[in-house]
Amino acid sequence: MQKHTYNVIGLMSGTSLDGLDIAFCKFEFLSNLKWNWEVLNSVTKNYAESLKYKLSESKNFNGLDLHTLDIELGKWMGESIKDFIAENKLNVDFIVSHGHTVFHVPEKQLTLQIGNPNFIHAITGKPIISDLRSLDMAKGGQGAPLVPIGDALLFNEYDFCINLGGIANLSYENEENNRIAYDICACNILLNALANLKELEYDNKGRLAKSGNVIKSLLKEWDDFSFLKKKYPKSLGIEQIEPEILSKIDKEKYKIEDMMATAIEHIASQISKTLISAKKEGKILKILLTGGGAFNDYLIERLQSKLDEKYELMVADDKTVNYKEALIFAFLGVLNVRNEWNTLASVTGAHTNSISGQKLGDF
Repeated sequence: MQKHTYNVIGLMSGTSLDGLDIAFCKFEFLSNLKWNWEVLNSVTKNYAESLKYKLSESKNFNGLDLHTLDIELGKWMGESIKDFIAENKLNVDFIVSHGHTVFHVPEKQLTLQIGNPNFIHAITGKPIISDLRSLDMAKGGQGAPLVPIGDALLFNEYDFCINLGGIANLSYENEENNRIAYDICACNILLNALANLKELEYDNKGRLAKSGNVIKSLLKEWDDFSFLKKKYPKSLGIEQIEPEILSKIDKEKYKIEDMMATAIEHIASQISKTLISAKKEGKILKILLTGGGAFNDYLIERLQSKLDEKYELMVADDKTVNYKEALIFAFLGVLNVRNEWNTLASVTGAHTNSISGQKLGDF
């Protein structure tokens, strides 16, 4: 008989290198695709500086060094989760790990997430599901985004879900009741890179950006990024962002605050254009904002200024803002063990839906 309640740990290590998000979540199946859910315990584990540096440079590693890092990260993740379980006295059914993305090149059907799941399984003693993207890519999909099935089943009271993470992305149901989702533009990857020039991890509430002035020539360069003109399905990786976006940062030529203001303008413009182009009907359109960028008051202010009153921006509660991706990855694992679709072809462009994820241990 199939279970109706699941206690699962979801893991997310994002491209902005903010740390490892660990979320212990409870999911309860009600009926007719309805779910109750709750993030019961959560923590973000910061990387040691040496590990953070290796992750930032991993795309340049040779095969041996990359595999060594895969194991190092898997061991560190395993120990972090083992401590988290013990400290909170948790009864965990299984773990779902997205891993840390090194490469994501859909046109070559290539994606790689490290953080070896064998070591997480061995250290924690818990079953684990990992490798959430590869099957979809083998079916001709982008392998991304993965979050929309969670948006559809856990956050369906919203007209749009926008995650302001390292990369900003969008998810919504179109007029034909198909879930549509895709990456919009670089977000915290760009904002944090600029904050780092001030020896800050991030620009608190966007205050520095608000003090700057938009550089029109730089804004045009960022807005001319060819990815922005592509039709969905599409997904964005650091391989595209570095040469097309980050390479334009020039602290010798521009004031850092002015580049920050320009980055905010670029991101707000791209998101607003995307929302307006969706042409979704409704007197009021509720838009859920999550991810670290949802704490950037100036970004939200500039985004709202570009939308009319029918677009209602709603910042999620702190737990959902910080742990939505970890929550939904945990949920993808629940759908996997229930033998239900957890990756949508309407989103990724694959030729069929998938039940994605590789299992280790006894479920």
